[in-house]
Amino acid sequence: MIQSQKRLAKLAIDGFVGIVFSLFMFIIMPEFTLPGRFVSAAVTFALAVLASSLITREVWARLENRVFQVSHSRLMMRFVDRLRFSYTVEDFIDAAQSVLEREADCSVLYVNAENEYVIYNSSTRIATDPETLEVLCRNFPQTWSDGFYLIDENLGLVSGFKDARGFFLVNGKLHLYVMCRYMLVFEEEVFSTMLHEFASFQKRTKTITKLTAIAELAKEWDMVAQTQMSFLPARMPTVPRLDIAAYFRPLVNVSGDYYDVIPLDEHRTCFLLGDVSGKGLAAALVMGVVVNTVKIIENKEDLPGMIRAIDTAIKSMHLQDKYTVLFIGIVDTKAMRIRYVNASMADPLIITRGPGGYKIKPLQSTCSLVGIIDLDEIAQEEAPLYRGDVVLMASDGVSEVMDDSGVELGDTELYLDTIRNSAHKGAQHFIDDIADLVLSYNGDKKLRDDVTMLVAKIGE
Repeated sequence: MIQSQKRLAKLAIDGFVGIVFSLFMFIIMPEFTLPGRFVSAAVTFALAVLASSLITREVWARLENRVFQVSHSRLMMRFVDRLRFSYTVEDFIDAAQSVLEREADCSVLYVNAENEYVIYNSSTRIATDPETLEVLCRNFPQTWSDGFYLIDENLGLVSGFKDARGFFLVNGKLHLYVMCRYMLVFEEEVFSTMLHEFASFQKRTKTITKLTAIAELAKEWDMVAQTQMSFLPARMPTVPRLDIAAYFRPLVNVSGDYYDVIPLDEHRTCFLLGDVSGKGLAAALVMGVVVNTVKIIENKEDLPGMIRAIDTAIKSMHLQDKYTVLFIGIVDTKAMRIRYVNASMADPLIITRGPGGYKIKPLQSTCSLVGIIDLDEIAQEEAPLYRGDVVLMASDGVSEVMDDSGVELGDTELYLDTIRNSAHKGAQHFIDDIADLVLSYNGDKKLRDDVTMLVAKIGE
């Protein structure tokens, strides 16, 4: 309708300009020379075109204001404006209720055509009638192309506004049906804008939904991380003749690494450090199970028995690909020895002082992976300790950190020299030196694994 009005207005304006131009030429023709007439005609024509443009712009502005802001189409434009600032389904429903239903006296049905799920419907008879949904879903299935369409009183497709009794918008699987008996009074241009805003609204809601999910997930992960941290020692216990320190740097907010220090009596202290396979929530769950299993075992003197209990606990979770490597040992400062089981941990070391300086003694593996394969005999080993010795337990995030050339730290003399040169320091300073080495050796790159260390230094 507005397009025809624009065409008529343009014809009228162009006719007016043509008449003015002709009269002017008629008036000036008798009195000017031929060159003067051409110059005057050109100037007059340019002024006439400019006047025509200004007049046309003003007339169109008045037409659009009358059609879209004053006449019935203003209701649809008002809904479009509300839709433009809708970010959630609740915003959309509020716009539909306040504008389409109350002001425009329409019935609304908002449907996910993929599963014929009604997201929202008006409380009117036609919108709540199950047969309405059935007919619409049959006539316009989920494969219907995106666009704006008119529907008749039988809920079928119709081509003209004259016979239309409603319209619907399609964006993907989402269909918005609006039943209205006076479609004839609306301008078609309104609905192309409405379709655009409807599609934009869908994109916004998807984005908001994803961000909300991420935010909720982040909250859940924070809760998991807080729970996990509660399993680890908040501070190192004070133990006679032992200087103890720990370092824990998870790759993300949850980790598969774990450690614990459990004094058994005045002279004996149990140390535990392990690493669960993989990353993320599953690894954190296994970590929690391991630490909790160790805590509730009454006989912590039986190291092979503790390993078997951990193995049983992990297998009972039925996670298939989850297992742990771990080191568990009891340091006895009276007997000056360490009794331990090393379940495939690569890095437990004793650094002991000799006549020629500090020497490094690896505590070799005595057991296979825990939690995934059948355990054979679990060997328990012992090693002597001397005053000033340092026991270093570390996850593979320490030894396997790489430099720019791809060389692992554990394969370098730099690693061994740092350990020897720092062994005379207290436990905290010793562990700080190793941590600084890990970070500097890695450069500015992001770490690829959790970094966890536990150190016990025998008092002089």
